[in-house]
Amino acid sequence: MALSRFFTIILITSITWAFFLLLMGEMYSFSGIVNGKQGEPVVISEQDTLPFKNNNGILFEVIKQSGEAGFQSGDSLFTLNKAGVVQISSGTQKADGIFPTCKNTITDIWLPLIGYLTFFCGLMNLLTDSRATEKMARFLAPLFTRIFPDLPKAHPAYGFMTMNFAANFLGLDSAATPFGLKAMESMQEINPEKEKATNSQIMFLCLHAAGLTLIPTSIIGYRAAMNASNPADIMLPVIITSFIGTIAALIFVGIRQRINLLNGVVVGVVAAISLVIAGLMYFISRLQGIEKLHFTGNLSNGVLLIIILAIVAYSFWKEKYFVEKETNIFDSFINGAKDGFTTGIRILPYMIAMLVALSIFRNSGLMDIVMGGVSAALKVFGVDQQIINAIPVALMRPFSAGGSRGFMLDAMKTYGADSFTGQIVCLFQGAAETTFYVIAIYFGSVSVKNTRYTLGMMLLVDLVCVITAIIVCKLYF
Repeated sequence: MALSRFFTIILITSITWAFFLLLMGEMYSFSGIVNGKQGEPVVISEQDTLPFKNNNGILFEVIKQSGEAGFQSGDSLFTLNKAGVVQISSGTQKADGIFPTCKNTITDIWLPLIGYLTFFCGLMNLLTDSRATEKMARFLAPLFTRIFPDLPKAHPAYGFMTMNFAANFLGLDSAATPFGLKAMESMQEINPEKEKATNSQIMFLCLHAAGLTLIPTSIIGYRAAMNASNPADIMLPVIITSFIGTIAALIFVGIRQRINLLNGVVVGVVAAISLVIAGLMYFISRLQGIEKLHFTGNLSNGVLLIIILAIVAYSFWKEKYFVEKETNIFDSFINGAKDGFTTGIRILPYMIAMLVALSIFRNSGLMDIVMGGVSAALKVFGVDQQIINAIPVALMRPFSAGGSRGFMLDAMKTYGADSFTGQIVCLFQGAAETTFYVIAIYFGSVSVKNTRYTLGMMLLVDLVCVITAIIVCKLYF
């Protein structure tokens, strides 16, 4: 219900605001909202060629000679289009319009995701047919039955959730999504109310969104591209922030679901994970420069290859189970891959609905108003200007990964990758999740309409990550 209300309110308020701006003369046309592409100049007025030529003959000749690139004068860009009209532009398009968003969602997001789903769902079917998920579930039962008390012991979802958490831990987002979707489908099979989220689904999604990360590969890459003196210096702060976010998600949802987390198994596992992270960080901190980047890159990709090798090798070792089902390893993989494709088909409408709504929200100018209002309020309370400069990334992150990434890169470019603002925006980007998108995709994949308190919990965890990122950045840098 919360996601539905958000979708409805965003569309109504954004479109209404756009009409208001047009009537007030603050917006020249709706073309950008409907057809515009991100980064393109925003047309603020147009003039016929003849009057313009008579009044600004010299300028017209300069514009004419400049061709498609146009002539830049101050903040304005003058362009002569194919229809012979002089267009005057100022600023750039915040996001793709409705039609480009629909197109790019399919070409840039959905089709690659289909590929990931097809391959990894094939692997997951090998896990199922080789009965590896049963053994993983039995092994993890002492922990998972305490965190997910509504799930039966040795439920197959335990194995899929473990693979999802492991992929997130290593920064392998492309691999994490198929495992996560499979876990949601597995839990949905025993959901007595198919359109209502279960406690286990909510707990899993909140833990997934908290995104405990060891190797923020993409963030390190962006910092390197922005000429940071030590691109990997953000690693430890991201780990600490995401770890605290994960613990917060566990505690908040645990309290809401009345789960007793103060038991030896849960506390012991949390302590063990803390020791593993500390040990790896101690080792990584002793590496220097390119050696550190080389190790972290090989660690994440190497573990992924080990996972694939282990699944296929175990399936070969337990080939008798495939024979009992009158199939073989390859056919089992193909059958699972088909499930991945059908899952991709199911989630496409949810992706387009959410991303188009956010596109209109940004291009209408409402997003800028919200960010400006929050920044002004923080300034009144005496918040450091360097933190205020980073707030747009924190506000955009729950809505759009691409939008927040754009703000992050812009902040590093404007203030410097090694500035406090440049560092904290990387924490905001690396230690949080695209909350609205994740809820739409994961619950959409299993046709759950009533997400209950999931959105509120995930936004609360996002807030914890933002506050933690600020504190960690202050202490660390």
